[in-house]
Amino acid sequence: MSDALDVRMGEFVRRIGQALGLTLDVEVERIEDGTRVRLAGDGSEVFLQRKAVGLDALQHVVNAAFRREHAGGHIVVDCLDYRKGKDEELRAAAKILAERARDTGESQEIGPLNPYARRIVHLAVADVPEASSESVGDAFMKTVLITPGE
Repeated sequence: MSDALDVRMGEFVRRIGQALGLTLDVEVERIEDGTRVRLAGDGSEVFLQRKAVGLDALQHVVNAAFRREHAGGHIVVDCLDYRKGKDEELRAAAKILAERARDTGESQEIGPLNPYARRIVHLAVADVPEASSESVGDAFMKTVLITPGE
């Protein structure tokens, strides 16, 4: 991942914002497993309406545009740190469910979730000893089944 790619991603998102009549402040930063594109500015909250469906759509478009050049890492698009907070809540819930599955011996379910959210759940469950997870379903939105044992 290069600085030039980061600049291009930021400019791409700015141009999308301009097409929507928004003046976005876009910051691109490296994170542990990829890149985070952070949005702010007047009108940026439009991406957070209706349970952030606009933010999900923007992330899908950015991933589609840059995934080949951004091999090996994930691209996360966030607005006003909305996704960062939701991700932490999802991690905490996944760990609680994994511990419950381990302690009770009963499987737990969370979802339906999009691929981005499922990845967060799988990574959180992987941190809990004697618990495992798998995605079930055949649609874009799937449920994650958290089971005891390995």
